[in-house]
Amino acid sequence: MQGPLGDDNPGLLELAYDAKRFVLHIRSIIELAPLQVYYSGLLFAPRSSLIRVEYFKNIPWVTMKPKVADVWSSLIQTLEGHTSAVELAVFSPDGKLVASASYDNTVRLWDTSTGKQCEVLKGHTEMVKSAVFSPDGKLVASASHDKTVRLWDTSTGNQRGVLEGHTDWVHSAVFSPDGKLVASASNDRTVRLWDTSTGNQYGVLEGHTSYVNSAVFSPDGKLVVSASSDKMVRLWDTSTGKQCGVLKGHTNCVMSAVFSPNGKLVASASSDSTVRLWDTSTGKQFGVLESHTSPVNSAVFSPDGELVVSASFDKTVRLWDTSTGKPRAVLEGHTDYANSAVFSPDGKLVASASEDNTVRLWDISTGKQYGVLNGHTSRATSALFSPNGKLLASVSWDKTVRLWDPSTGNQYGVFEGHTKEVQSAVFSPDGKLVASVSYDNTIRLWDTLTGNQYRVWEDHTSNLYSAVFSPDGKLVASASSDNTLRLWDTSTGKQCEVLEGHTYLATSTVFSPDGKLVASASYDNTVRLWDTSTGKQFGVLEGHTSFVNSAVFSPDGKLVASASADHTVRLWDTSTGKQCRVLESHTSPVNSAVFSPDGELVVSASSDKTVRLWDTSTGKPRAVLEGHTNWVNSAVFSPDGKLVASASEDNTVRLWDTTKKTTIDFIETHDKIKIMKFSNDGTHLHTSRGILQLKSSLHIDDNQELAHTLTHSLYVTDQWITCNMKKLLWIPVEYRLSCSAVNDTAHLIVIGSASGRVTLISIDFTALPAAYLQPSIAVIAGKGSLRLASRYKL
Repeated sequence: MQGPLGDDNPGLLELAYDAKRFVLHIRSIIELAPLQVYYSGLLFAPRSSLIRVEYFKNIPWVTMKPKVADVWSSLIQTLEGHTSAVELAVFSPDGKLVASASYDNTVRLWDTSTGKQCEVLKGHTEMVKSAVFSPDGKLVASASHDKTVRLWDTSTGNQRGVLEGHTDWVHSAVFSPDGKLVASASNDRTVRLWDTSTGNQYGVLEGHTSYVNSAVFSPDGKLVVSASSDKMVRLWDTSTGKQCGVLKGHTNCVMSAVFSPNGKLVASASSDSTVRLWDTSTGKQFGVLESHTSPVNSAVFSPDGELVVSASFDKTVRLWDTSTGKPRAVLEGHTDYANSAVFSPDGKLVASASEDNTVRLWDISTGKQYGVLNGHTSRATSALFSPNGKLLASVSWDKTVRLWDPSTGNQYGVFEGHTKEVQSAVFSPDGKLVASVSYDNTIRLWDTLTGNQYRVWEDHTSNLYSAVFSPDGKLVASASSDNTLRLWDTSTGKQCEVLEGHTYLATSTVFSPDGKLVASASYDNTVRLWDTSTGKQFGVLEGHTSFVNSAVFSPDGKLVASASADHTVRLWDTSTGKQCRVLESHTSPVNSAVFSPDGELVVSASSDKTVRLWDTSTGKPRAVLEGHTNWVNSAVFSPDGKLVASASEDNTVRLWDTTKKTTIDFIETHDKIKIMKFSNDGTHLHTSRGILQLKSSLHIDDNQELAHTLTHSLYVTDQWITCNMKKLLWIPVEYRLSCSAVNDTAHLIVIGSASGRVTLISIDFTALPAAYLQPSIAVIAGKGSLRLASRYKL
């Protein structure tokens, strides 16, 4: 008889699989806010998800739902917890754990079956550059810029030892094959050996005169080979710590050195454009593999040790015979730097990854190209075979990991979800999972059995930098590093126009007051005007000599003010496209410029720590507002034009009287604020980090109570859509913002992600639970003071 999930219950089996995917997808938020299962979990689940179909009846306060994927992607789970870039991730020997090393000074251990964070290994005081499991999986060794190596017990997460002695950054640490020793390589020009049972320093391998780039044990653990920027490769006896060979010959930095499978040879790759083979028993140079014409990035032995493959900046991959040192084949075809090359487990194929965005397969018996794996849209940094050699995974700066069938060259799957460059990927020991790490601060696990590809609103092909609503809320304009702007219809979510013309990324967009024009600022040093009804370019405003950071229309729409890294603000006539004024006196890049409500003044915020007021009719400076101790990110006028609020990298907001040109007061925000605006009545500042309430004495008599009603406030933070500073809707990683905009009137939110996806969500305040409709503000005593309206941490 079949079990409850046997072949006679295919529907139940499918439901169980879907439920597992659903839980794994939102596992992190279940732990933090279980009710989000019914909101975010169902709202962002794929349309065909059985859990969504069965339970997602309605969320009454979401009137426009985000567009989501049709089916589950091959992304199983996103492991969140690190607060900065993840340098690398590695599987434990049994594949049950992943260890990740991060710039947030921690190593984290994750359960690969559930995605649960098992341990946070805290102790390092600077970024962690590498982490590696011991051969038995019971220990992790981590290397850090704090000059230490630390040993951790994987079962408890407890620190087993701090290996101190290095006097500069430690780049890597590796266990010996028997797990009894650790070797660490450092910028202090030494390799150090450590006893893992005691944590004591076992030996200092001194001799290098520059940074040590790598150190590895021989297969039998009796030797260590180190590669250094001093042009040397050195061999060390692990039992005595003594140097047993200085391998001289390279004329530039040695990037890496590896042992052959039998330990009898070492291959070293160097910036001098050569690979050199060395006899480990004598230390003598066995062969110079020369014919590359640029630095060699990597060199590795074939599984049988009879060949070496090298990858070079000269765009070639080369095969060499280790017995003779003679070239076997030149694998040509890449059109840019070859970053790395690896053999398949059976040694019959080579896969190479290149800056030309491709991975290429080569038949080593013929030296011919076996297949070009096209699909990446940016540089391919590495490629690796699965343990059984049946799959090839490639990693790219296009934010994807791709799976390929090496027997056919066909693409097997695209793992999309990372929002920044993918740095590395590794297969689990059984080949069923791939772990990838990225500059988006996440680790992602992917199921190699499904490999499904999906796209949701991915019309932009690169990072989104800004998104803004038209005055009537019917359009959204988005700007991207794909050099385009796009107009979107907010009622349908469809793309209306693609505005092409910029030759470099567009950093910001803004609609004219009547909504008939869009102005875009770009790193190509121009501002461009576009007709929103036709999508055609209306004018190119040229004159800036460096990046343009922002552009804004005057209240009557007759002028545009642009702020630039060339230290100037420029005023332009929108009817002619001609330059009217150049506002000069800032001594550093200008980050923003806005008009006063009457259009008579411009206020500019600069990295020179000042805010400046300008007369728009003459272009003359009206005032220099000094007091900030770091860059000023933005400055805005109050509705009556009598006040200016400025936000700075010094974690303060300052309020200035534009008539007296003095500081009224300032607040320490504890967070850097880059976006803010006054409420319509001028009594509050709405910021990207919450609401700031101005003391009533700035507007009315001290003894009088505030009579103004605060409008409801929607904001988008890194992980949440908030209402009145209360967490409303959790945003899954793949939908998170690189930019966002909120239409306060229509209660419509647009979120642009770094992947190019644009998401629209509208909220009906009348259907929200009452708790969300109570503004989280507090009236603070004290004349002229400002305080954060709530202590609630977003």
